[in-house]
Amino acid sequence: MPAISREEVAGLAKLARLSVTEAELDTFAGQLDVILQSVARVGEIATAEIPPTSHAVPLTNVFREDVVRPGLTQEQALSGAPKSEDGRFRVPRILGEEA
Repeated sequence: MPAISREEVAGLAKLARLSVTEAELDTFAGQLDVILQSVARVGEIATAEIPPTSHAVPLTNVFREDVVRPGLTQEQALSGAPKSEDGRFRVPRILGEEA
């Protein structure tokens, strides 16, 4: 007996706001049944001796340490700008924006 019925598929489609045909209900019911059986089979294989993992290999952080370093002051950052105004970069307006 299938694990999921046409009516359940129709209910799921309604919740997801999907429009499905009668033929698709049969197709999706069969496909979802195969998926549910596969997931159940994986659950049967898992044993207490095997710890759950999120990755097959251990992850290591490849990034450098996050160390605070001195940066530019506002004046230094704006010193190379073609235009500045009120302590900010001044750029041309685009897309017809209004101030």
